Amino acid sequence: MTVSGTSKSNGHASPEVTGFYDADTGSIQYLAVDPETRKAALIDTVLTFDPQSASTHTGSVDAILRFAEAEGVEIVWILDTHPHADHLMASSYLKDRLGQPNAIGEKVKEIADLWRDIYHLPDAFDPARDFDHLFADGDTFQIGDLPVRVMLSPGHTLGSITYLVGDDAAFVHDTFMQPDAGTSRADFPGGTAADLWESLQAILALPDHTRLFVGHDYGTRYRTDPAWVSTVAQQRRHNVHIGGGVSRDDYIARRDARDKTLSLPDRMLHVLQMNLRAGRAPEPERDGHSYLKLPMNKF
Repeated sequence: MTVSGTSKSNGHASPEVTGFYDADTGSIQYLAVDPETRKAALIDTVLTFDPQSASTHTGSVDAILRFAEAEGVEIVWILDTHPHADHLMASSYLKDRLGQPNAIGEKVKEIADLWRDIYHLPDAFDPARDFDHLFADGDTFQIGDLPVRVMLSPGHTLGSITYLVGDDAAFVHDTFMQPDAGTSRADFPGGTAADLWESLQAILALPDHTRLFVGHDYGTRYRTDPAWVSTVAQQRRHNVHIGGGVSRDDYIARRDARDKTLSLPDRMLHVLQMNLRAGRAPEPERDGHSYLKLPMNKF
């Protein structure tokens, strides 16, 4: 884990945001801070997972907690935008460690229904048990004095949500990537390029100066350093998939064609079985160990 930098507050109702890059998964984890109260939320944090050994460790997220402590920040929310397919969520670990509430979108219940069938585990998932809050579109809450509004943003998954923090920050997860990288895939169960198009348009309707904090960056052939913040205006003009007035039909055709060339993330079948439990492992069996069940020949 590396600290990729801090996007400073622009004044009242503007969060200070530090991004932490996880090189193994290309994920960016966020610490969003109300500069006046020093209350904060952690967004889309990563519990390190080795798919070869099916082992986990907390070193990366513990480093973020040490950073927050050194900055005099109190973490009051543990937030995720969706059940991630490419990294293991640290939500359950952080909830136990900090004693603070964790949250995700309410449509995680529908995502759990899909994956119960895929894993053939009819009693496996209970999001209402593992998350303290299941946010609906339009729900609001506070990070210190900063207002937060939840916006449903399906496409990558059917239940992805965006957090609109203050008046100039949006945590847009797997919708946009950086302008030179385009947009995220939409071929996972429950996702569609048509839904993603609508979500992208809703984000582009935000004020031009709104900072957009993306979920992933893998670099490009011209850029190797991770990047994670842009603005609505930059995405509208320069996004290589949707910028400059690309039509809905052209976008959907391009997104679908691109997605057909992509392999599944190497952690997907492992971590979704845990992320639908907020990153918690299945209950230990009689030998004291937890086990994952992986579906064969379904993808």
